[in-house]
Amino acid sequence: MSVAPASTVIDLVHQAAELFSGLESRARETEARANTMCKNALESLELAEKRIETAERKRHEAINEADGKLRDASNALEQARLRLVEAEDQVRAAEFRAQAAEAKAREAKHALALVEEAIRSRFLSASPEAVTG
Repeated sequence: MSVAPASTVIDLVHQAAELFSGLESRARETEARANTMCKNALESLELAEKRIETAERKRHEAINEADGKLRDASNALEQARLRLVEAEDQVRAAEFRAQAAEAKAREAKHALALVEEAIRSRFLSASPEAVTG
């Protein structure tokens, strides 16, 4: 076996040290890039979470607003329905009053016709002296 000169061994050790130093340097750079990427990803995640929270809050507010408007519309519809029922009742009552008034008018007309007939009969059956005299 041959023995390598000391300078060659030292050169190999220096090359190995430089190789390891380069590997360590690349590893640190890779780690730094990975840390930066993780930090950026975490910031992006936090921003996305804030956007989601904002969207959820707005969705919740929109639902609450729509629910309130729906409740108001439902109340207004119920009030309108009650007014319509009341108006229908008033129309029916007016119709009954009109029918009663028409019946009374017919009765009055009939009574008037009877009175007229009684007056005619009285005058026609009366003697001519009573009529002229």
